[in-house]
Amino acid sequence: MDNSNTVLHSHSVESLFRPIAIGNLQLPNRVVMAPMTRSFSPGGVPGADVAAYYRRRAENGVGLIVTEGTLINHPAATDDPNVPNFHGEKALQGWANVASAVHEAGGRIFPQLWHIGITRRNGTEPNPEVLTIGPSGLKLNGEKLTEPMTQSEIDDIVAAFAQAAADAKRIGFDGIELHGAHGYLIDQFFWEKTNKRTDQYGGDIVARTRFAVEIVEACRRAVGPDFPIQLRISQWKSTDYNAKLAETPELLGQLLAPLVAAGVDIFHCSTRRFWEPEFEGSDLNFAGWVKKLTGKPTITVGSVGLDTEFTSAFRGTGSETANIDDLLVRLEREEFDLVAIGRALLIDPAWLAKIRDGRTDELVPFNVEALRKLY
Repeated sequence: MDNSNTVLHSHSVESLFRPIAIGNLQLPNRVVMAPMTRSFSPGGVPGADVAAYYRRRAENGVGLIVTEGTLINHPAATDDPNVPNFHGEKALQGWANVASAVHEAGGRIFPQLWHIGITRRNGTEPNPEVLTIGPSGLKLNGEKLTEPMTQSEIDDIVAAFAQAAADAKRIGFDGIELHGAHGYLIDQFFWEKTNKRTDQYGGDIVARTRFAVEIVEACRRAVGPDFPIQLRISQWKSTDYNAKLAETPELLGQLLAPLVAAGVDIFHCSTRRFWEPEFEGSDLNFAGWVKKLTGKPTITVGSVGLDTEFTSAFRGTGSETANIDDLLVRLEREEFDLVAIGRALLIDPAWLAKIRDGRTDELVPFNVEALRKLY
């Protein structure tokens, strides 16, 4: 037996395939398909090709699928008419078909509910006449684009998230993920650079959680106590990889506590590289710190499964910092609970099945062509 198969069948690798229960949610393993924008839903409606795309990952054993970002019912939620809606009869029927297809293959699935906020460009489809919104009207670089959001606008968006959550439960999803990361709308309220408000939605790090707290609370009222609510968070922004919401563990704890109290069940902790420590003096990554501070289940994500940072480690050529052993040791010691795979699953729907069966020579390395079709 070659070294790659020996590694794959070590005790540590088996930790990827241990079942886990989070509340009433039963997952067969620790692997999550990370949300990845695909823009293959013309007019905002996911079709049979989108359903088949997600089903293929469930057929190959992925424990939990988180969909690409889906848009809440607000006219300024996106600047791409091919990103799927999570509102309207046609789009919701399309998503019901997706959920059914995944369940038929034995999988579990959450929609990621999304509003891009101030990153939207004015004048873009599908609603070019609508002005972009953000907490203080400031772009991610601090420039003013528009006026701060009004209380009425805030209330409408909170209600739209809650309606999407209720619809997700009604049409058969297993939970929801709220996109609170990467510099999109919820994250724009978290971040002091884009939230300069002087009302109850701005101020210190605790006050800046209020918008997200209201969304989580409204979603919880809409779905009841037992339907999982997952929140994706990140320190970094799409325009600033070095950004920090919280410079210290103490500040991160202050950010997280109101979100836990509001009803978040699972934190999806986005980093660019899972192996990098979040704060000096500890080797815990972002997901590790969030779990330590909250006691809630966490998902780690960030360059897991890329050919140069994961699969090559099976052949003994991976860098020390990105070695699979590091990931699996962290999972084994319960630093975090789940591992999200992005680009590796985007190009290879059978990625997890190949890992499970020791077929590492069949793994398909990621390339940019994968972004142009639904594999």
